[in-house]
Amino acid sequence: MSSDGGRSVPRRPVHFGPDDLEAHGGTLPGPAETTEIAHQTAAILVGTGRAAHDPEVTTRLVGLVDDLGLPTVADLWSSRPARTLPGALWRLYALREWVRRSPEEASREYAAGIRFTDVAHAVAGIAEPPRPEELQRVADQILAGVFSGDLAVALERASAFCAVIAAGRAELAHDTDTLDPDGASGLTRSGAALLSTGEDLRACASLWRAGELD
Repeated sequence: MSSDGGRSVPRRPVHFGPDDLEAHGGTLPGPAETTEIAHQTAAILVGTGRAAHDPEVTTRLVGLVDDLGLPTVADLWSSRPARTLPGALWRLYALREWVRRSPEEASREYAAGIRFTDVAHAVAGIAEPPRPEELQRVADQILAGVFSGDLAVALERASAFCAVIAAGRAELAHDTDTLDPDGASGLTRSGAALLSTGEDLRACASLWRAGELD
């Protein structure tokens, strides 16, 4: 075990290669093993990043999806409950990837939500006007905070970011409801889902501070 601010962080490496597959009769890990692997890899990733105190390590961890691909990260963590460490990491990486791939869309939706979410906008820490490159920078900065700053603050910033985007989607849905009811409905649904994600991330921040985010 290593310690992170008084928290015990597992550092036992997790491997599941050809030899392990053979030991299981050529089958994939069962549900219990998959759960264990998800939680161990999340703890190891966070523990390693926070112990390194190395900007290059942080940069590599932020760009994990760039190296592994989003489907690989999804296979590892996306099935875990939202209010767990792997669940939170999955949502942070997925959020960064969306901003990276769709910065103009993210910028438009964020700008539409600012006037409804003054406090969340301040917590997210995005300069105005919220240009695409600014959103990409902050998405990277938030994820970097998981490994090199106060992890709870990083989760709270991500939560606030989600709240502003959700408000923006609701506003854009209202504006387009008459001309494009299907599109407006989709924005409303995705906005509600993102608001829920933000609430989960805020809850994860509280759990981390209490030493209960595993």
